[in-house]
Amino acid sequence: MLWFATKNPLTPWLPKAICIFIVAYALSPIDLIPDFIPVLGYVDEVILLPILIWAAIRLIPKSIQQESKNMAEQWLIQHRSKPRSYLGLFIIVVIWLAILLWGYRLFKA
Repeated sequence: MLWFATKNPLTPWLPKAICIFIVAYALSPIDLIPDFIPVLGYVDEVILLPILIWAAIRLIPKSIQQESKNMAEQWLIQHRSKPRSYLGLFIIVVIWLAILLWGYRLFKA
């Protein structure tokens, strides 16, 4: 629903930006904090994403929510699978590379 809300030109810019981040991250094939890391691995799925989803839904007008929900349901019926976000994958890989580069420079000196 959030992805379709980003495509609607009537969606205000703030909820649109939040939705783009949520969709890119939630549908990414990898996580920023891998799930195998105890406790921290699930913080994003348990705390961060629900708060951002709640905020986005509160900011999106009801008419756009309903239209987007209908479009999402039709998409799921047609494709029968969850979509993937390669933008989210790219963003997470870039963040991890930046962290690794920073760590390398920090400990090299």
